[in-house]
Amino acid sequence: MTQAPINDGVRIGHVHLKVADLDRALDFYCGVLGFELMQRRGPQAAFISAGGYHHHIGLNTWESRGGKPPSAGTTGLYHLAVLYPTRAALADALQRLIAANIPLEGASDHGVSEALYLRDPDDNGVELYWDRPREQWPRSAGGELAMFTAALDLIGLLKELELSSSAVAPAE
Repeated sequence: MTQAPINDGVRIGHVHLKVADLDRALDFYCGVLGFELMQRRGPQAAFISAGGYHHHIGLNTWESRGGKPPSAGTTGLYHLAVLYPTRAALADALQRLIAANIPLEGASDHGVSEALYLRDPDDNGVELYWDRPREQWPRSAGGELAMFTAALDLIGLLKELELSSSAVAPAE
């Protein structure tokens, strides 16, 4: 049975994560990554966002307070992905991770995007990435998308901060 494609305006609105310790999760998502706390419901739930949206990430302890991450070999969330608007914004995220001594599990260039991979305090996978403009996406000879995985140049990514700050620096 062939279905018509989903409306191209559909987006993933938010993700809701079960966490063991709400304050620890907020320290990571707000304190390190810079999300804004929009609403908190005591020690049980919080809703955070970028840019004033009602929430991009919900965090709760309703079924998980003091809990442990799922063991390997089980189903569940592989990672949540946070899309940054520019390469410089992704570089800022990398700089925040370095300052907070949060290790990366990986850093990849996928042709269509550049991504940083890490774990939050509850061992949830987190991808921080930016998309290249569509006209730069790699294509096969037949015109199909040709994504790949290559090592991401982290030093080159951090240099993006220098480039972006010099682009907005006042002339002397």
